[in-house]
Amino acid sequence: MTANPTVLPSKPCRRVTDEEIEHLHEFGWVKLTRFVDPERLRSMLDLAREKMGEDADSNPISPVLTAAVDEGKPGLGYFNAQRGAGISDPVLRPLIFEVGRSAKLLQRRASADGSGVDARYYSDFFVPKLPSGKASRHGGNGPTAYHQDFITFAADRSGGMTFWIPLEPCGPAAGTMSFVSGSHREGVLGDYTCYGDGDALDVFPELRQLDMSDRMTYELGDITVHTHLTIHGAGPNLTDHPRWAYILVTQPADACWNGSPCPNFDHSAMTPWQQFGGDRFPIIS
Repeated sequence: MTANPTVLPSKPCRRVTDEEIEHLHEFGWVKLTRFVDPERLRSMLDLAREKMGEDADSNPISPVLTAAVDEGKPGLGYFNAQRGAGISDPVLRPLIFEVGRSAKLLQRRASADGSGVDARYYSDFFVPKLPSGKASRHGGNGPTAYHQDFITFAADRSGGMTFWIPLEPCGPAAGTMSFVSGSHREGVLGDYTCYGDGDALDVFPELRQLDMSDRMTYELGDITVHTHLTIHGAGPNLTDHPRWAYILVTQPADACWNGSPCPNFDHSAMTPWQQFGGDRFPIIS
């Protein structure tokens, strides 16, 4: 049963520090320790289990995934993605807006009026990585090839970020990420589906000259943030239980849809090269 949001702590997470902002811009990723209130995370885990089952594999298979597989395209091998409820959910909403304030600081974007460029909600998902030793309905139980997120989101500019929020303590055995530090300076490196049987490290071997972080270890409340230009990957989940996590994706408020087909949103009523906006993509900072 999901916790009553009225009894959760009023402050779902802390604010980022100047040192953390600097680390993100230097390396393309940052670990924020003790960032989210543990009680909030426990309520989010309850919500995820209600949607996906205790095994994280009991939710309906999405029409998008079914259509992709029917066309001969690969499914999601690296996690089972279940769309969140965004700002409409009383447990998630306070966290999303508080994270949005930190997202604006992490963007470090100036504006003509001096107030800085705001951050916009783009999407949120529960993303459990399923145990590699068990069969699954959704897939989602393999390693995550090294890749870059940018192309996936059909945005016309960089500045987007992913807040990766574990819902339980986890470490490398559960298939946590590592990051290629400084890779965000290499520019746009293509979509992960275009790498053939390899990954970004094979197609762009110069990336191997950059430092790679250790695979992350998270205590409850720790999260990581990476830019959408940062190369990252993860191993399989070698444990016997799901690696429960939630991701919140943000974009700069002035980002526009670039007109590309995108499974992340319904663009039938949208116009290319106009800003993401409206109720679907609200300002959260």
